[in-house]
Order: sequence, then structure tokens, then C-alpha cells
Amino acid sequence: MKTTLIAIVPAAGIGSRALDSATKAQGLPKQYRLLGGQAMLRRSVQALLADERIAQVRVAVAPDDIWASQVLQGLPRTVCLPCGGPTRADTVLNALQDLTPQIGQWVLVHDAARPGLPAQALSRLIDTCLQSGRGGLLAVPVPDTVKRSVAHDCPAVAGTVDREGLWLAQTPQMFPAQALCLALEQARSRGLPVTDEASAMELAGEQPLLINGSARNFKVTWPDDFELMEKWL
Repeated sequence: MKTTLIAIVPAAGIGSRALDSATKAQGLPKQYRLLGGQAMLRRSVQALLADERIAQVRVAVAPDDIWASQVLQGLPRTVCLPCGGPTRADTVLNALQDLTPQIGQWVLVHDAARPGLPAQALSRLIDTCLQSGRGGLLAVPVPDTVKRSVAHDCPAVAGTVDREGLWLAQTPQMFPAQALCLALEQARSRGLPVTDEASAMELAGEQPLLINGSARNFKVTWPDDFELMEKWL
């Protein structure tokens, strides 16, 4: 049975937490902000294309997106799909349904805001999942002491959380395409919240593998993160 790797990059959101006042005024989603002269989305796609085993990168954007085609112009093995939904899970599911998953297909879902993905980490994920036949995700152990606040709007300490066994999830997250599609469909029909692909698979009874990621593979979330990412790049 032939194995095919397809990457999906959900890029239909605006990433409001990462936008400074100037970028907000331009109405430009964060994935199109420049990093070293290139849009962050383009850099994230290029990180996936670094592994030739990935046959295609499918970038799922909002139906009214006017930037993606130009930003991704000239990249090999890359297609742009105007199938974005109201949530990340909806966007990924729409992209999977457009793909019509087949037996032997695996998908790697990667954040548009993780342009620092090292080739070694990507290769490690692919090798581990294919050799084990199990889905998994890049992640890093929690290095710091974790505090729980009293309430969301009251940042006072309510307690300390034991960090033993805690990991910070990253992307890509890699699963058999048919299984992930079914898991997302079931979560949607049951009205269950899905924050990443691994959580959908967990709801379906799976235990995804945790595969060591990289500090470079952090998600650009806040305005200051752009400067930090540029230093890594």
C-alpha cells in the first residue's frame, strides 16, 4: 500500500492577539505580516516543503482572502483552498473533506504561525509516526513552574500546578487522513470543543504519540513574538 503525505495549513483566522495597532489598522491578518522580508505564512509553508516526502501542502484560507495567492506564488507542491471555517477545527475538516481522504494517506496539520519549524523536528515526526503506524504531534515538556489564577479577570495565584508529565503541544500534528477526518466529524456532530487535531483523536479514543519538538517551533502569538522569531530565522 502506497503511503502519501499531505500537509494542511489552516490560515483562515486573523490572529488578533499578535497584531499591533498599525497592523490592525491595515486589516492584515497576522499570517501575512513580514518576517525577514517574507510573509509568515510563506515561511511556514516553506518549512513543510523542506521534506520532499510531503507530496502537497494545502493552505486553507477564508473565502474572502485576498492575500494568499500572491504570498504563496511560485512555491512548488502548494495549493490554496478558500475553504476556511469559523474555527480551526472547521477549517481543517473542510480541507480534509475537499481532499477526500484515501487509505494510505497521512496528513500533517501545521500552524501558519509556526515558521520556525526545524527540518530535523519535521523529519523526526514523520519517521516516528510512519515507523510506529500511530499518529503523533511535536511537543516540548513544560520547563517552568505553572500557576493557576483565581479567575480569568483576576490574575492572582490560586495554586501551583504539578508540571510532571505536562507537555506544550506544537505542530505539525500527523495522523492517518481518514481517521482524523472521522474524528473531527464526530466531534462536530457531538458539539465537543476541539483545540487541535490531537484533541479530536483523543475524543475518538486514541492516544497520540508525543514527539520531541523544538524551542524554535514556538507559535507567534503576541506582538513581541515577531521580533523573537526574526532572530531565530
